[in-house]
Amino acid sequence: MTAPEGNPATGGWTEPRATALLVLANGTVLEGFGLGAVAEAPGEVCFNTAMTGYQEILTDPSYAGQIITFTFPHIGNVGVNDEDTETVNAAASSGVRGIVIHADITEPSNWRATRHLDAWLKARNIVGIAGVDTRALTALIRDNGMPNAILAHNPDGIFDLPRLKQQAAALPDMAGLDLVPLVTAAQRYDWSETPWQWPAGYGKRESAAHRVVAIDYGVKRNILRLLAKAGCEVTVVPSTTSAADILALSPDGVFLSNGPGDPAATGEYAVPVIRELLDRKIPTFGICLGHQMLALAIGGQTMKMKQGHHGANHPVQDKTTGKVEIVSMNHGFAVDPTTLPANAKETHVSLFDGSNCGIALDDRPAFSVQHHPEASPGPQDSHYLFARFVELMETEKAKAAA
Repeated sequence: MTAPEGNPATGGWTEPRATALLVLANGTVLEGFGLGAVAEAPGEVCFNTAMTGYQEILTDPSYAGQIITFTFPHIGNVGVNDEDTETVNAAASSGVRGIVIHADITEPSNWRATRHLDAWLKARNIVGIAGVDTRALTALIRDNGMPNAILAHNPDGIFDLPRLKQQAAALPDMAGLDLVPLVTAAQRYDWSETPWQWPAGYGKRESAAHRVVAIDYGVKRNILRLLAKAGCEVTVVPSTTSAADILALSPDGVFLSNGPGDPAATGEYAVPVIRELLDRKIPTFGICLGHQMLALAIGGQTMKMKQGHHGANHPVQDKTTGKVEIVSMNHGFAVDPTTLPANAKETHVSLFDGSNCGIALDDRPAFSVQHHPEASPGPQDSHYLFARFVELMETEKAKAAA
């Protein structure tokens, strides 16, 4: 992981040998020093501008099939711990394929740390490369889009470069890929854990006023925690669960989770279920991929973005209040607002590029947002969305009782 020093016997410089390569689909090769798993990892290369939260990012199921380039140069300096994993099954493999960083990982310097990031990457079979000019790589992605690549780590520094270039060029485009099966739950389960608070840590919901079924396309732990905090009895179901099975649970509301891949591909089986739930006028709330699924279910379309949105510093405006919030983003596809039907209004918009970040339906109790209100970069700018979901369920209950 660290470059060799000069030869003390001769006083000369020993040229460091690269122990990791990032081979882009166009044949570009970036050299560096390997960390994490000794392996080869294929994926789409994106960049993330967040300065903190790398453990949460690396365990976000929405990153399945991707190699993350961190623009912040110092990644790993606070180590990792056993609590900040976003994948619900902490023992499961991470969706992310690889990590690209600029500086070597330093020793952990945080009281919550339980392990060095390099050891954690090895345990989770994530391939990494350090010593890369991440600013140049980010500029390449910004100008040309997110490329496919092979990230290879070999401590001996021996690589079959022609083979790696061939494999990188042959990787399928992210468009058309349904990656949800890689990260969705295998079976139904209940959730009651609430957010972390000093000094007690994570809590547990004691009572609930609303029953919510969360469809798992790659759900993050903190989303479920905030639903529980809002007074919801949460049942998580796999992505392929039928509408009949969801309705059999008598939900007061349905949550459509975040997740990876092309929403149009996942929509092949998810959209008919969502349409039936909407027709039953079940209060519905979607985040990220769930937002895109809702748009598809009402007849809208999604599109592949050139560089995507990945970071914790994105300004989004809530058009219903005029409020601007700082949010976390992680998506490579977006809803095309020009394709939305008349019964859908745009509620949120990115102030970076004007892309759609939220919708609400006029004729059914449903809304969704593209960003991640649970990730807390603001830190709580977007938590009101969970309260909005609760209000929606309470309103529908009142109508039913009238």
